[in-house]
Amino acid sequence: DPGADASLCGMAATGASGTNAVRYGTMRANVLNLRVVLPDGRLLHTAGPGRQPRKRAAGYDLTSLFVGSEGTLGFLTQATLRLHPLPEATAVTIASFPSVGAAVACTVQVLQAAVPVARIEFLDEVMADACSRYSGMGLAAAATLLLELHGSQHGLAEQQQQMEEIVRLNGGSGLAWAEEQEERGRLWSMRHNAWYAALALRPGCQGYSTDVCVPISRLPSVVVETKQDLQDSGLTGPMVGHVGDGNFHCILIFNSQDPAEAKRVHAFTQRLGRRALAAGGTCTGEHGVGLGKRALLLEELGQEGLDTLRSIKAALDPHNLMNPGKVL
Repeated sequence: DPGADASLCGMAATGASGTNAVRYGTMRANVLNLRVVLPDGRLLHTAGPGRQPRKRAAGYDLTSLFVGSEGTLGFLTQATLRLHPLPEATAVTIASFPSVGAAVACTVQVLQAAVPVARIEFLDEVMADACSRYSGMGLAAAATLLLELHGSQHGLAEQQQQMEEIVRLNGGSGLAWAEEQEERGRLWSMRHNAWYAALALRPGCQGYSTDVCVPISRLPSVVVETKQDLQDSGLTGPMVGHVGDGNFHCILIFNSQDPAEAKRVHAFTQRLGRRALAAGGTCTGEHGVGLGKRALLLEELGQEGLDTLRSIKAALDPHNLMNPGKVL
């Protein structure tokens, strides 16, 4: 479920994922082999030419090394992917909650109850209102979950009942299941337009998206603290996330011509990354390190971890030709 302008090898290079990752895994779990042009021009097949086993124990895991390498080790030119069958039946619903804490607590309980949910997407009240107005959906301006179930017709009915009970226990309301392709498409189109909906909150301003990922058990407290931090910072930063994985994003809309506001945005993103690390999580679940999170990567891996990454980089790209300055 990539973004509108994503490519498969681009998704692999950034270690990205999407709304289906809670059930089907991220790109890392779904790439079986990669064809890579190394910095010296040699062609590498990370699992061997033509190989596509579901599992392997032959040598180092070169495929995983290049997934998430952000272009620093070579050009990814071909990907062999794991395929998943389409479900017999699919149902989507939207639930509104009295607070972001209640919405995220509901997510945790759904996962603890082992409901085989395919997608759980979170929108805070700012994002829900922005998406509703941008897509003309008529959603309440409240913390919101979009939930999708996959399965057989019989199994789906049981899952829906479980889901409804958990949503009600957390004060959720507004449950109405959409099973037709057209209606489901409208709901997910609204979610996929979240970036544009956020930009529409402040026309003429710039958007900056950042993400973190934390253990599910820590997700409610981290989301609530982040929401408070946004309010205290006076920033426009609607929150949206693949919370079934413990992953969420803040889309910060700011005036790039205002140095003071830009400085507040940078300070907030650093606090957010360190909040995730303190909770036992990671500074980025799918956006990557790039330039902006290099200091956070050191804090996450430690000096030994970073030195190991640099040794790998030096061995494969001794002249620092590939995306110099990124990640390391």
